[in-house]
Amino acid sequence: MNEPHYPPGWDQERVRKVLEHYESQADDEAVAEDEAAYEAPTHTTMEVPVDLVPAIRELIARQRTA
Repeated sequence: MNEPHYPPGWDQERVRKVLEHYESQADDEAVAEDEAAYEAPTHTTMEVPVDLVPAIRELIARQRTA
């Protein structure tokens, strides 16, 4: 079996902690966390055509490096 590859800053322990968090969450806690994500004043969620996703990702990457 191949060794897992993690994104920068992630390792097996961090993945285990995230899984533990979500697997132990009560349904009402999970709903509250999801709803809070949509109320964040610094981010938004929108539906866009799939063919625009690469261009949007490129814009986001440019903004992060600027």
